[in-house]
Amino acid sequence: MKSICVYCGSNTGARESYRQAAEELGAELARRGITLVYGGGNIGLMGVVADAALAAGGRVIGIIPRALMDKEVGHTGLTELRVVASMHERKSLMAELSDAFIALPGGFGTLEELCEVATWTQLGFHRKPCGLLNVDGFYDGLLSFLDHATAERFVRPEHRGVVLTCRQPAELIDRLATFELPILRKWIDEDQR
Repeated sequence: MKSICVYCGSNTGARESYRQAAEELGAELARRGITLVYGGGNIGLMGVVADAALAAGGRVIGIIPRALMDKEVGHTGLTELRVVASMHERKSLMAELSDAFIALPGGFGTLEELCEVATWTQLGFHRKPCGLLNVDGFYDGLLSFLDHATAERFVRPEHRGVVLTCRQPAELIDRLATFELPILRKWIDEDQR
C-alpha cells in the first residue's frame, strides 16, 4: 500500500480527540512511508492531518478545486498541490491516486466521498478497501444504519464488509493493508430485472 486517501472535515469538530486522531493518522502514514492524499485544505482536520504527516517527514498530495482554493485556504506547504476544475475531478483524481480510503470525522462532504468510493467498490469499479476511523464513537450511528440496511436487504452482507472500522489509526491502516476483498456478487438480484 503506497497511498491512502483521507476524507475529513474542514472544521476540527467539538472534541479535542478528533484533532488528536488526525495528528496520529498523519504521523502514522508518514512513519510507514504511505503517501497521504487528501482534499488540499489548510483548515480543520484537513490541515491537521496534512501538517502531521509533513512534520513526520511524509509525502502529502492535496487536490482542491479552483473554486475552493480561497474558501478552504489551499495548503501551500504540501509535497504537491493540484488545483483542479471541479469537485468531480477532485474526487476522481483522489481515488485514482489512492490504494485505500479512510474517513476521519467530518460532515456531508466526508460522508458523500466515503459512500461514493464504497459504492465504486460494490460495483466493481475498483477493489480498494474503505475504512472509518471511529473516534469516540463518531460513526456509531452510520455503522448502525449500514447494519440496518443490510438486515433489510438493501446492502448485501459481503458489500457491508467493504467498510472496515477501527478506533485507532495504526490498527485501521493494518486492517486496510491486509484486507482481502471478497468476490462480490452482482449488486442486483437476477429476479429483480
